[in-house]
Amino acid sequence: MLTDGPSRPGKIIAVHLNYASRAAQRGRTPSQPSYFLKPASSLGATGGTVERPLGTELLAFEGEVALVVGTAARWVSPQDGWSHVAAVTAANDFGLYDLRTADKGSNLRSKGGDGFTPLGPRLIPAADVDPAGLRVRTWVNGALVQEGTTDTLLFDLGRLVADLSQHLTLEPGDVVLTGTPAGSSVVVPGDVVEVEVDAPGAPGAPSSGRLVTTVTEGTTPFGDFGARPSADEAQRAEAYGTPPPAATPSFELTDAHRARFAAVAVATLSAALRRRGYHDVFVEGVHADRPGARFVGTARTLRLVPHRPDLFARHGGGFNAQKRVFDTVRPGEVVVIDARGERGTGTVGDVLALRAKVRGAAAIVTDGGVRDADAVAEVGIPVFSQGPHPSVLGRRHVPWETDVTIACGGAAVQPGDVVVGDGDGVVVIPPGLVEEVLAEAERAEAEDAWVAEQVAAGASVDGLFPMDARWRERYEQQAEGR
Repeated sequence: MLTDGPSRPGKIIAVHLNYASRAAQRGRTPSQPSYFLKPASSLGATGGTVERPLGTELLAFEGEVALVVGTAARWVSPQDGWSHVAAVTAANDFGLYDLRTADKGSNLRSKGGDGFTPLGPRLIPAADVDPAGLRVRTWVNGALVQEGTTDTLLFDLGRLVADLSQHLTLEPGDVVLTGTPAGSSVVVPGDVVEVEVDAPGAPGAPSSGRLVTTVTEGTTPFGDFGARPSADEAQRAEAYGTPPPAATPSFELTDAHRARFAAVAVATLSAALRRRGYHDVFVEGVHADRPGARFVGTARTLRLVPHRPDLFARHGGGFNAQKRVFDTVRPGEVVVIDARGERGTGTVGDVLALRAKVRGAAAIVTDGGVRDADAVAEVGIPVFSQGPHPSVLGRRHVPWETDVTIACGGAAVQPGDVVVGDGDGVVVIPPGLVEEVLAEAERAEAEDAWVAEQVAAGASVDGLFPMDARWRERYEQQAEGR
């Protein structure tokens, strides 16, 4: 409960999805906010406990900024919405994924359990802070696992108040939970979860203090007269925060594709793309960290923005976008980093390169620099960059967002694009062009190999390279004979 505010709100309203980082993790971005109600009996206290019911496994935390309504709001505008908020504080929107299917969106059983909504411990007056300058952080057993700022919300705080006020009256003391950033995951009995909301840029950097909750194991089984807990791999993936596949649903980069790509050169693929009007799909200025490196995979993207102290303070620490992409990359994916061509600092180092390799990533491509270059090369994962630089990321960059369309070395890259690299560099192939570009590249490679055989046997390149009608006829005859 709160130490300096109402202890029993009339209603608790929660937003389903509101942080861009969480939307990217879920693989969907809503056009409008959606909500669910939590009962007042779900309130919990700082320093208290939350019970994982007996027979369940998927209790997940969600650190959030909670709004406490100060004055009644009905039919207010987005511009006036914030004026009806008295204070903000920390909240933990616990949920039980084992019961998620029981109520199909209302979340009554999965989110409404006793103690599933701890708040506090202190209120931050709304008048003292910028609604876009709040930060929420979550720790599990002392390790920072979530960090988000309200300037990255899909729907700002005033808009949420206004939208809700179109449908019902928000009354003094009501609480609105405003969504959780990426990083939510499963906790088990014995874990200690802490959530803090603060305003780093406001005078005095006001804070809610740490909202501390310890997870305990339940002892009473569910009866056989209602929905029983159940969990499948899809629910486990969502509960643990596993991102959806990055590739487009209509295309899968198969083992057969990978084998075919291994037999064709980037230069050949680039020529095939140019013939289709794709002139800017080559990642300019990057080269492999060791001779002979080559790869093929689907893109997983990371965008860095220019360094700015206030932005780095909010986005640079904790489980930031850079760490998230390396910690969630899937086997066969390529981490592609938009560093704006800035080579004056590192954008990846040995620890993150090792994490990518352990998770099965195919390669790392950045149009920035690489730190710990010798150690990165020893890790063994193909890394293509503008070269080594000893400085840390924060010298020039702020890790901003993942799984969005980026520019890397002048090439547009979307999540799920096919990325191929060898000694000539890196090329990006839209999934819809893979089959025809591969087929043409294979034909071109076969022709080039035949031409090389003729040159090796003493033939002049005049008329042979490229082939004139006479040589073309000879080639096709021999090709048909084979």
